[in-house]
Amino acid sequence: MLRVAVPLDDRSYPVVIGRGAVGELGDVLPSTARRAVIVTQDRVPLASEVTDVLGAAGLDVVVRTIGQGEPAKSLATIGDLSSAFAEVGLTRNDVVVSLGGGMVTDVAGFAAACWHRGTAVVHVATTVLAMVDAAIGGKTGVNLPQGKNLVGTFWQPSGVICDLDALDTLPDREWRCGLGEMAKYHFLTGDDLLALDLDERIARCVEIKAEVVASDERESGRRALLNYGHTFAHALEIATEHRIAHGEAVAIGLLFEAELAAELGRIDQARVDDHHRVVVEAYGLDHVLPAGLRADQLFDVMGRDKKALTSMTFVLDGDDGLEVVGDVPEAAVRTVLDRALAR
Repeated sequence: MLRVAVPLDDRSYPVVIGRGAVGELGDVLPSTARRAVIVTQDRVPLASEVTDVLGAAGLDVVVRTIGQGEPAKSLATIGDLSSAFAEVGLTRNDVVVSLGGGMVTDVAGFAAACWHRGTAVVHVATTVLAMVDAAIGGKTGVNLPQGKNLVGTFWQPSGVICDLDALDTLPDREWRCGLGEMAKYHFLTGDDLLALDLDERIARCVEIKAEVVASDERESGRRALLNYGHTFAHALEIATEHRIAHGEAVAIGLLFEAELAAELGRIDQARVDDHHRVVVEAYGLDHVLPAGLRADQLFDVMGRDKKALTSMTFVLDGDDGLEVVGDVPEAAVRTVLDRALAR
């Protein structure tokens, strides 16, 4: 079993990675908890195992199931969960346990953060994307029709469980989503993650994210680098009504933002080719935009990205590595966008 600490002083917490890791769940629960509400979806693996561990820890357990897909990642779902918490008498001393992928950890974390202005949450991640990214670092939130994750807060979990047994039945598409986020970590560090065994690969991604989060928990600076590829990815998700899933969109976003960096003279063609080598060849991810996309819609959604405080803002590669770049010329964005849509 591998363990990685997210070092946040008195709010530090462990991430446990390995087969059978759900057996460690009892060790990361708050000592004050008497009730647990499991927030999950239909047909998520490890449901019975999680319920058994919570019951063995002496907690009264209630399960609340939320809908599938990005439409359920909404303020309406937060309202439904809050009502459920009230019905079972969940207190600030109790615990919310998310069981699922990144959408579930985002929603459950946000609901826990809002309930009584802050109730403990523990994440049991069941997808690669959740294990390497969504469950780590305390970012929670839901979508609006105008964009991804526009409403949310920072709420660190008490612990994260990454049980690799949950991945045995993971659909191919969910694997691709996780690999999209792993490819992002390659460009943050240059690490060849594919040279590692799966548990070590996930642990290394967690280590990278934990180190960044510890240095900039509230995303006032360096943490925004974790959004590499995400400005275009979020626009692509919205424009396709989420027919392209998050990790798939991140893979395409990495390539788009590499080409944008080249258009601005920040990197050369060899570095763009390196992005294609990693994303397309090493990770086997798609790089072709679907037909029927409108440039104006994608451009407008990118302008509403969370990083765009006063202007078009992207995380871009350069001589000194990744950095957040504001005031990106609209003409350059449109040039790269038109080129991508013409392929």
